Amino acid sequence: MIRVEEALALREAGLTAPVLCLMSVPGGRHEEAIRHDVDLAAGSAGMVAELAAAAQRAGRPARVHLKVDTGMSRGGATMPDWPGVVAAALAEQAAGHLAIIGIWSHLACADMPGHPSIDAQVKVFHEALAVAEQAGARPEVRHLANTPATLTLPQARFDLVRCGGGTVGLPTLPGPMPGWLRPAMTVRARLVQVKQVPPGAGVSYGHRYVTSSQSTLGLVPLGYAEGVPRDASGLVQVYARGRRWFIAGTVSMNQFVVDFGAEPAQEGDEVLLFGPGDHGEPTAQDWADALGTITYEIAARFGGRLPRSYLGVT
Repeated sequence: MIRVEEALALREAGLTAPVLCLMSVPGGRHEEAIRHDVDLAAGSAGMVAELAAAAQRAGRPARVHLKVDTGMSRGGATMPDWPGVVAAALAEQAAGHLAIIGIWSHLACADMPGHPSIDAQVKVFHEALAVAEQAGARPEVRHLANTPATLTLPQARFDLVRCGGGTVGLPTLPGPMPGWLRPAMTVRARLVQVKQVPPGAGVSYGHRYVTSSQSTLGLVPLGYAEGVPRDASGLVQVYARGRRWFIAGTVSMNQFVVDFGAEPAQEGDEVLLFGPGDHGEPTAQDWADALGTITYEIAARFGGRLPRSYLGVT
């Protein structure tokens, strides 16, 4: 996970397995994380020093994964800065303030098979590991692979892999999903109102959609506050009454409209926004393709406002 608060929530829920917070921020709750045995990441000498100081306040060493930037130009130390970060971490380790648990990086184009940056980043990662080892670092784990790399790049797997969306059945690779990778998330609602409108009726804000005939309109009580993209009108489909239907008109904060045309509909009818596709409903991949994005963004949009139920979980 990214935030310390998420890691602490897992600890509070009783999870005792290793937990890594991928992004340490200046002034973050590092001391609390260390007390709860949460691994932390550092991609600069300054963050190494901050984690070491937090460890001293916590009264126990910090478990740290050092991040090297192998070519994504996002988080982590660049190769010119990498020896200094390793040296800083080794000095704090010798002082008993931290333990170098891992060394890691992230791939920029693993979901683009054959992209030249993939081999280049793997090569740089090996170089970074060699620099750290020559300096005296002995990490427990080395990790580079995200979900697409886990699926397609055995040379990037090292000691562990970081499957993000893959753990809930979402890939970012082009083409069809592997048959054994099954989306775990279904978003569903029920129609809260159904009514008839004449031809030429403007629907929702801006009248971006106008009915072409006498139509049955169904109102779905989900909108962009729950995760439905505001500009999904005419692009994204939902599933109801045995078939798919496009969202009609601008998505509102907490509601959107489906035009069922001449098809009858009733208040209380179930609407599947997306799911694994078992019943013909769209998948998160379908939504992502329609909106020019990836499945992760679609799933991540649907946050805490939606009630959740978990099936098959004990």
